[in-house]
Amino acid sequence: MTVRLFSTALGAALSLSALAGAPAQAAILCTVVADAADGRIVYQQGTQQACAARYTPASTFKLPIALMGADAGILTGPHAPVWNYQPGYPDWGGDAWRQPTDPARWIKYSVVWYSQLTARALGQERFQRYASAFHYGNEDVSGEPGKHNGLDGAWINSSLRISPLEQLAFLRKLVNRQLPVKAAAYDLAENLFEVGEAGGWRMHGKTGTGSPGSNGVYTAANAYGWFVGWARKDGRQLVFARLVQDEQATKPNAGLRARDDLMRDWPAMADAPRK
Repeated sequence: MTVRLFSTALGAALSLSALAGAPAQAAILCTVVADAADGRIVYQQGTQQACAARYTPASTFKLPIALMGADAGILTGPHAPVWNYQPGYPDWGGDAWRQPTDPARWIKYSVVWYSQLTARALGQERFQRYASAFHYGNEDVSGEPGKHNGLDGAWINSSLRISPLEQLAFLRKLVNRQLPVKAAAYDLAENLFEVGEAGGWRMHGKTGTGSPGSNGVYTAANAYGWFVGWARKDGRQLVFARLVQDEQATKPNAGLRARDDLMRDWPAMADAPRK
């Protein structure tokens, strides 16, 4: 099933995907783990071509949006600002998306309209400056050609593209505090993106679900699922990116399954003997 990104049809597509039968195992296109200090790859799964190719970042782009918003003084803490849902906002995420939302709820429920409002508060010129200063993927937040809709979703099946290896480069700069943002922006990211423990590692990260194409259309049958982030244990810091792709519409979404599978696999990857 193919639907427009910002239409209510996406909610129907996600619901219908539950009827697709027994869940299919998503193909792992790439998993990469690197030492945050020196960039050394400590684990890689998938071909170099797949790990270097660029894909839509989808909701993993909430990481840079959070940094941008905090640096610009738009996001002032995990619970400020609170913005109210308005009819017409994307609501395919269900009732959780129709509630007053602060930064903590934004990340917990991956609320698309909160990302859009933050981007709009930045404005296109400043949004582009941050994407370029972060050297984030292809740095293109213009949106669909001729539509001038970058603030509404350049990061979801649109103009912005990033590879798993480029995700690691961005994440290394984040955890090493080498991006051109204020300390408060890093502090907010540490708070918002914590996801729990895996094998004694403290995990931070963000999921994302998108699909091929750059015209704002989501196709559940071959969805991409991301989970990217960083982990700490005993003084070590690692950054990671996993990208999977479905072969049929499957629930839960590909990003959530990428997260759950990486968290399960993490101890074996992170604690493997170092060469």
